[in-house]
Amino acid sequence: MANEQLKGHLALAGAYLIFGLNIVTCKDFTNSGLVPPMALFSLRAFGASLLFWLVSAFMPREKVEKSDAWRIAVASIVGLFIPQVTFLFALTMSTAIDTAIVGTMLPIFTMFFAAVAVKEPISFKKAFGVGVAFAGVVFLILNTFHAAGNVEHTTPLGMALLIINSISFGAYYGVFRPLISKYSVVTFMKWMFLVSLIVSLPFSFRELLQVNLLAIPGKLMGEMLFLIIFATFVAYFLIPFGQKRLRPTVSTMYSYLQPIIATIVAVITGLDIITWQKIVAIVLVIFGVFLVNRSRAAGQ
Repeated sequence: MANEQLKGHLALAGAYLIFGLNIVTCKDFTNSGLVPPMALFSLRAFGASLLFWLVSAFMPREKVEKSDAWRIAVASIVGLFIPQVTFLFALTMSTAIDTAIVGTMLPIFTMFFAAVAVKEPISFKKAFGVGVAFAGVVFLILNTFHAAGNVEHTTPLGMALLIINSISFGAYYGVFRPLISKYSVVTFMKWMFLVSLIVSLPFSFRELLQVNLLAIPGKLMGEMLFLIIFATFVAYFLIPFGQKRLRPTVSTMYSYLQPIIATIVAVITGLDIITWQKIVAIVLVIFGVFLVNRSRAAGQ
């Protein structure tokens, strides 16, 4: 059991390390304007779907029960389509560090959805932690929207999309663990990405026809391949692998890695700047989420 939990921790640490790099890489790629957000999602879904189906061809065949088909479809929309699309659109309206900070709210939303799904009570300590983290996000919002002197800053719509992203992914983490645990990672994810791809095509088909992949410079093509192979295929293999072995709220604790990795890389590459307001926001959010997860672990 301990060995399985260790595997889960390593898998989720790897996934959120990739997500931290993904925020900065994706921000740089979307700034180029070469591929619209919805088209980029379809390309990521196509690439990941293709890779998962190829891998499944070399594995024992696993049949999905008919009663689970609609659940997987809903999980695909809640856990892939909505989070990734809102993330990609939000990146065009927000800074890399702000994106990472708001992403640390994920464990709190997961806690609420898990409470509804498994009837877990919310204690005073949890509520206090939520309040502290919420205060951190509000502090970030107030200072971000008034930062008119910055060349690039987060807009209200960008912030709203980031919050929707965390709520949707939190619902996926908190509600669908039993379904995720029922099937192998490859079987589950190959259907998840196929459904997401099908859902996205009506919105992205016209944009995809206008994308000229041959015109994308080498550096940006490398970033796009990173987004498809590592930030989509590898990361979304590691997440359900870890989810099978750890509780939902413990799984999402690894979102703490995102602001750390994203901040370091964004500052080094010049895509964002660190300010005392952002440091305060990071501390408040992480401390608040720590209280939530601490009370969860202590059963309080």
